[in-house]
Amino acid sequence: MRTILPRPGGVLDGLLPPLAAPPVPAGAGAWDAPDEARCRELWDFHDMLPNIRAHSLLVARVAAFLAERGRERGFDVDVATVRASALLHDLAKTYTIRYGGSHSQLGASWVMEHTGNPRIAQGVMHHVFWPFEADLARDFAPLCVLYGDKRVAHDQLVGMDERFEDLMERYGMSEAIRARILATHEQGVQVERLFSEALEVDLRCASF
Repeated sequence: MRTILPRPGGVLDGLLPPLAAPPVPAGAGAWDAPDEARCRELWDFHDMLPNIRAHSLLVARVAAFLAERGRERGFDVDVATVRASALLHDLAKTYTIRYGGSHSQLGASWVMEHTGNPRIAQGVMHHVFWPFEADLARDFAPLCVLYGDKRVAHDQLVGMDERFEDLMERYGMSEAIRARILATHEQGVQVERLFSEALEVDLRCASF
C-alpha cells in the first residue's frame, strides 16, 4: 500500500486526490503516446504562450534524458510516454494565468481527454509535487517529469537551488506558500539524489 505524504495545495498544487498509476490494460502493453508534432498541435489548440512552449521543450529534454538512461539500466519506462508528459505538463498554464485555477489539475484533465493515456496525465497532475513515497522502480515516468520541471526556470536549465529561489521570488507571497515551495524543493533534492544513484550520473553537473 502506498504511503500518501502531505502535499502542497492552493497556488502550487491542486486539491484533488492524487492520481496513482493505473494498471496497463490486458493485451495492450502500453497506451499510445503522442509525438512532438501532436503535442505542438495541442499547444496551438490551447493557445500556449511562447515562453511556456520553450520551458516545456527544455523540461522534455531533461525528462527524456532520464528515461533513456533509465531504460538502458533496466527500468521499465517508456521514453515516448515520458517525453509527451513533459511536453504537455504545462498545457493549462496559459489558461490559468489568464483565468485562475490549478494548471496541474486542469492540464491533467485536458491531457486525459486529448490522449486517453492516464500515465501521461499522471505526470501532468503531479509535476509540482509527488504525493507518494518516491519510488523509481514503481513511478519512474512521472518522477522524470517532476524532476525536469525542477531543473528549468523559464527557458533556462538551472540548478535546484536557483529554481527554488526563482519560485520563492515569483510566488512566495505568504508564509504558507513559502512553506509549500520549500517542501517541493526538498522533495526535488531527494528525487535528484535517487536518480543520480540509480542512473550513475551526477545530475547536478549534467548538461542533458
